Amino acid sequence: MLINNINYRTVWMQDASVYLINQRVLPHEFEIYQSKTFIDTANAIKTMIVRGAPAIGATGAYGLAQAASAFEGENFDNFNEYVNKAFNVLNSARPTANDLSYGLNFVKSKMFIENSITNSKMRAFELARQYADWSAELCRQIGVYGNNLIQNNQNILTHCNAGALACVDYGTALSPIRIAHYKKKNIFVYVDETRPRNQGTSLTAWELAQEKINHSIIADNAAGYYMKTGKIDFAIVGADRIAMNGDVANKIGTYEKAVLAKENNIPFYVAAPLSTFDINSITGDDIPIEERSDEEILYISGLDENNKIKKVRIAPQQSSGKNPAFDVTPAKYMTGIITEKGVIKPNREEIERFVKNSTSFINN
Repeated sequence: MLINNINYRTVWMQDASVYLINQRVLPHEFEIYQSKTFIDTANAIKTMIVRGAPAIGATGAYGLAQAASAFEGENFDNFNEYVNKAFNVLNSARPTANDLSYGLNFVKSKMFIENSITNSKMRAFELARQYADWSAELCRQIGVYGNNLIQNNQNILTHCNAGALACVDYGTALSPIRIAHYKKKNIFVYVDETRPRNQGTSLTAWELAQEKINHSIIADNAAGYYMKTGKIDFAIVGADRIAMNGDVANKIGTYEKAVLAKENNIPFYVAAPLSTFDINSITGDDIPIEERSDEEILYISGLDENNKIKKVRIAPQQSSGKNPAFDVTPAKYMTGIITEKGVIKPNREEIERFVKNSTSFINN
């Protein structure tokens, strides 16, 4: 992604450290966070220094390589046990996104070589880098397929941040928008603010501004107004986990937007790599929904009059909050799912055909 006219990835590894664009301080500051241990990396996922399903998948893969690197000893069984414990720590950092376990399993399933700790450590680093490169390429391919759905002069609605910041590069929902922009299509993006963490306001709008893509931020509650008045032609969101019947878990508020889009005859697409499909989730009822701290509801952060980031309480002291991070959108509200292999109809037969016939990177 372009940041101040320089290409960056959201996450990368150098030596034994994982480097992340710190998404908690955007858009007011651009900061690279250095994670020196796998515990730091797990905390970066948990505290949302890095977020977005593909991004935390790659971060988890790097974190497991970090863990392998940190092991001291000569007993291979102890090494294996240490890696398994690190796997569990990283995998439990956030529960909803499927890509986290996918990235971790990719590294873990292939890293152990001939009872050699040294070779296994080197292999873990190589695998993590392969996974990150593969993930970025999937998102680029999603952009190619998604661009074919976007017409010139269309107004597009997004929700949350499914851009390059949520991935290693390109994005999922923003990848088709990026490529449409590169192809000189005249498009305009309505960016949902996406309470409570405001990822639309702070992250999606920032990415679009960096690329000089025309956009405006709208309140979450305004999307229906713009749909009803004919201002929105196309809606596209990302996904954190997709069940085998096509139900999609994504940022809270996605369900509302999908229902509104169907009511107003607006195409509603989900963009996600095949790694986001969970073969163990038969329907959306099987997807775990993360409950986050109510502080995200009760407080808000921004720049004060001295251009310092400040957190302030906006709710009564006596009030508590409820904060589910995701909701599940039933498949019937979706037009299609844009993947690296093409656009899938949101039904079990089509999904099984794509997922089962796809050459899974984890099995190569």
